[in-house]
Amino acid sequence: MVIIAGIIDFFTSLNGFFYLLAYLVGGIPFGLIYGKIFGGVNIRETGSGSIGATNVLRTLKKTNPKIAKKVAILTMISDALKGTLVILIAKFFNLTYEAQWMIAFLAVVGHCFSPFLKFEGGKGVATGVGVVAVFLPIEAILGLVVWGLVGKILKISSLASLIGVLFVGIMSFVLHPEIPHIHTHAPLILIMFIIFYKHIPNIIRLFQRKEQKIL
Repeated sequence: MVIIAGIIDFFTSLNGFFYLLAYLVGGIPFGLIYGKIFGGVNIRETGSGSIGATNVLRTLKKTNPKIAKKVAILTMISDALKGTLVILIAKFFNLTYEAQWMIAFLAVVGHCFSPFLKFEGGKGVATGVGVVAVFLPIEAILGLVVWGLVGKILKISSLASLIGVLFVGIMSFVLHPEIPHIHTHAPLILIMFIIFYKHIPNIIRLFQRKEQKIL
């Protein structure tokens, strides 16, 4: 009974409410929703099966190429804002920076292991960049620049994403040896770990030189 009471107290507290909210909002599969609304397709049954912008682009290019890029961009923005908005609301309620970073982490977890998709989901890149941008905007911008350049040159989305995410992590140590307010890189490293974990199939295909290009 004590354990149950403790769980109830946690999830009815302000922090607990925001943690649950971050996970649930992070789990909203915008790519899947937009694919059905604008393209009439289930993107989980085509391409890589991912709910991210890359698979949205790849799938809709086959069914409705005129809107493919626009819907992919909409998906990317929506995924990026999922965690960002919850963090900004948490800031309004004066939650601690430690709590805000936990919200960031849980938003990425929600996207990658969505409660609405039997704990499957996307790769977490857009959501990860979105939440990191709240705390480390320079690193996030640099990561996006690297992602864009690598993607444009090599035209391999997964490789561009992984290099961009890795660059964010490296630059965070260069520009902020101690992350402001929390003085640890632990939450950022955990976010990066989840993103790389979700990319394991892509990494294997990259080594096998079988990873698809975005044309």
